[in-house]
Amino acid sequence: MTVDMSVRVGALHLRGPVLAASGTFGYGTEVPLLERRALGAMVSKGIFLRPREGTPPPRIVETAGGMLNAIGLQGPGVEALVRDYAPQWAGWDFPVLVNINGESASEYGELAARLDGVPGVAGFEINISCPNVEQGGMFFGNDPRAAAAVTEAVRRRTQLPVWVKLTPMVNDIGVIARAVEGAGADALSAINTFVGMSIDLRTYRPRLSFRTGGLSGPAIRPLAVHLAHQAARAVRIPVIGVGGIARAEDALEFLVAGCSAVQVGTATFVNPQAIAEVHDGIAAFLETRGFPSLDALPRYLPRD
Repeated sequence: MTVDMSVRVGALHLRGPVLAASGTFGYGTEVPLLERRALGAMVSKGIFLRPREGTPPPRIVETAGGMLNAIGLQGPGVEALVRDYAPQWAGWDFPVLVNINGESASEYGELAARLDGVPGVAGFEINISCPNVEQGGMFFGNDPRAAAAVTEAVRRRTQLPVWVKLTPMVNDIGVIARAVEGAGADALSAINTFVGMSIDLRTYRPRLSFRTGGLSGPAIRPLAVHLAHQAARAVRIPVIGVGGIARAEDALEFLVAGCSAVQVGTATFVNPQAIAEVHDGIAAFLETRGFPSLDALPRYLPRD
């Protein structure tokens, strides 16, 4: 039996449910290392309107169950992305979404407008874990009104798919999910990294120059599954599960929990074939259980 692994996420039809997560594939430079047949789509590293240096090293700390990173959203700016990377994406056989960032809702909207219609740009993933400078530094993703304002600002400036990447650092992720759905999001990515810290006992200081960083990898997977499930229960738009996926079984937990697709990121640092192995493992699971397609997989989505 040949299993149909294709999936539709809003207007995007993907050949498979496993995507490359933002921040782990640069702007596509790592793609040649992959078995591309298994890659459903790629989300680029985050971009701002202008070039950004990021934080000084050390930026990465390995942990027992993953890694902490404090890259500081280093990037070349939108002009370099349009000039150097988008033309490459236009020739690839899978879509590339651009992870966009800003310090105000209007900046997000301007960035979307600059990229709208650029060949190779298939859509946007909005990172709402950026500080809202206009509102005293509070993260957009922590407040439903701010999250909705950013989503609406992007939605007004583009007809391309708009996904919103939710932060886990909230009291009720369902409230944020519904707010961005109401503002025009086509899908949600759940979730972003958790904030963590590691202390060097030789120096008695944080190992990261920025003190704290984003925790990713297997350590966060059960937390991510729970939050992705809560988001999927709260909305009618698709949810893409993100967080600690290293094996097919990890991805299948997200899919059964209500996600339409998944993103793999940190696992590829230790296993460049992780995406292909997750994809093929999902297909083998479906075939063994007699499911002809991904759509036939049972989902656990009780509605209160």
